[in-house]
Amino acid sequence: MKIIQASLEDISYLLRIPQRKPYGTMESNVKKALKVAIDDKDKILASIPVDLKDKGSELYTTLIDGKGGLQALITSIKKQDPDKVSLGLAASLDTVADLELLQASGLSFLLPQQYLNYPRLAGRGTVEITIEKADGSTFSAEAGGDQRKSATVQIVIDGYSAPLTAGNFAKLVTSGAYDGAKLNTVNQAVITEDGSGKVESVSVPLEVMPSGQFEPLYRTPLSVQDGELPVLPLSVYGAVAMAHSENSEEYSSPYQFFFYLYDKRNSGLGGLSFDEGQFSVFGYTIAGKDILGQIKTGDIIKSAKLIEGQDRLSLPVQNNNINEST
Repeated sequence: MKIIQASLEDISYLLRIPQRKPYGTMESNVKKALKVAIDDKDKILASIPVDLKDKGSELYTTLIDGKGGLQALITSIKKQDPDKVSLGLAASLDTVADLELLQASGLSFLLPQQYLNYPRLAGRGTVEITIEKADGSTFSAEAGGDQRKSATVQIVIDGYSAPLTAGNFAKLVTSGAYDGAKLNTVNQAVITEDGSGKVESVSVPLEVMPSGQFEPLYRTPLSVQDGELPVLPLSVYGAVAMAHSENSEEYSSPYQFFFYLYDKRNSGLGGLSFDEGQFSVFGYTIAGKDILGQIKTGDIIKSAKLIEGQDRLSLPVQNNNINEST
């Protein structure tokens, strides 16, 4: 599934090319993904637990021949319609993600020995964050509806590509570490306050999985100028990432995370953020994106809950050997 996912995710970058988009390359990517999906059908379905086989078969059929499947995506690419390609790509990636969630738990790679004592998320999870206005004002509804003092944002966190970062975040969420945290708006981001001393936490190493690779790099940022691109890009409105540690940019903050408010007008070549590949991105906003732009400095996270993925979160009994950044 990782080869299929990587082939499709490459198209996200190709779509950002402002002038003549390389539709031929996009078509080749989808055909590669389609071939792998067909050739590995038995392997893909065999990795799904018996009680979920029917659901898995249904999703597999959708991925190949469904309205938002790979065959339909090839048709949209042939028509050179970027909007339809974008929608079809999102649908195919969603189906791939759903199939991965059904597959047997566990990571497809081995973590480095020195990181085995960190919390980790082996798969995806969903976090629901309720944000409350601090000044008595209200959030505006996206399409009519009542004004409200608090609003909910949902994010999907990706332990397939960032198991340590997503795992540490999930641990903090389940411990209530973000309940009551204040938010600040800076540049193109909404960031939590510095939680130093507020909770017991550790600095997780910078964790970035390069596109086309099958395991993350640690403590090593990517060089976008040299063509290195991450599987989880920052250049998406509502991307969720950890801030850097105040001691070293090779580590993430043990607590601070931010929502990235991507704006193509303030981006570099190819529509990529100037900070692409420099932060540990571990998730994306899937509901409540309209809320992010309405958050003001001083607004508060009323609560944060892990509503899906608890069974994929591993919390080592002993964390004594974890090396924090210095």
